[in-house]
Amino acid sequence: MQDRSPAIIDQLLDFRSANHSTVAIQELMHTAGVLDPDDSRTPAAVEAIRKVIRAMPAHRVHAPDADILVRAALLAGIVCRLQGYAGGAKRRALQDSMLFLQGQRLGLAILTANIRDFDCLLQLVPVGRVLFYRRA
Repeated sequence: MQDRSPAIIDQLLDFRSANHSTVAIQELMHTAGVLDPDDSRTPAAVEAIRKVIRAMPAHRVHAPDADILVRAALLAGIVCRLQGYAGGAKRRALQDSMLFLQGQRLGLAILTANIRDFDCLLQLVPVGRVLFYRRA
């Protein structure tokens, strides 16, 4: 949505079926909620988020189960301790851990530019699959 991904990633997404997590949808909705309603850019950003979420086919949206939620909490705690995270970084570590473990459970690769956190997750749980990219 921010047009910061390399063209090769955009092409990949054009040819592959993308799956989505309710965790990522939650992150998008949180972003919509924190945007300043008095900022002239907010309506366009909220509309872009709305379009992205509505374009997700229901059969490709997955929610983490209780086992993933519990395991992700422990994994995120370890990541926070190892990376020295505090505040909002702890919430992001929990969300990343949920996405990572959910992808592992479903046999899907996580597409992310978040190399620091997902590399740490891969070192702790080397059976996960992550496709990294650098922002354009």
